[in-house]
Amino acid sequence: MDRARRTFIDRMGQATEADGLSPIAGRLFAALLLSEQPRSLDDLAEELAVSKASVSTEARRLLDRGIVDRVPTPGDRRDYYELTPDFYARVIRNRLERWRRIQSQVDAVRNESGELGPVVRDRIASIGDINADVITQVEAALASWEAQHEHVSSASSRRTA
Repeated sequence: MDRARRTFIDRMGQATEADGLSPIAGRLFAALLLSEQPRSLDDLAEELAVSKASVSTEARRLLDRGIVDRVPTPGDRRDYYELTPDFYARVIRNRLERWRRIQSQVDAVRNESGELGPVVRDRIASIGDINADVITQVEAALASWEAQHEHVSSASSRRTA
């Protein structure tokens, strides 16, 4: 594996921890991102220098999140994985879901804030207002991207048909 590829994979392992993924899951994601073809667990474990069991566990986590697909290969019993076509939109949807849970908690404390002092109420209100705006803006951006992507996919399908 060349140095740039290794560096990218290692940095993605660190970066994805903020999304609740393990470093191995982040590295797996990066390896699949850089792969032209579906990859077997054996190949991925070797490239990442981790156990096949670790790769299998993290591949299932990414599969559960809808970020990767398991790809059957005729005549081969091994599991192969690749990123789903809209993998990054799914990553964003997962983030939105976490932000919505935070917003729900903020809204709940705002509604029951009779015991909170004015400084704390202002902090909570600020968090709620910013979070609600971020959610709205990201939802709009995602909807716009999906509409454009659907248009491009439809046009490509018509050209190849």
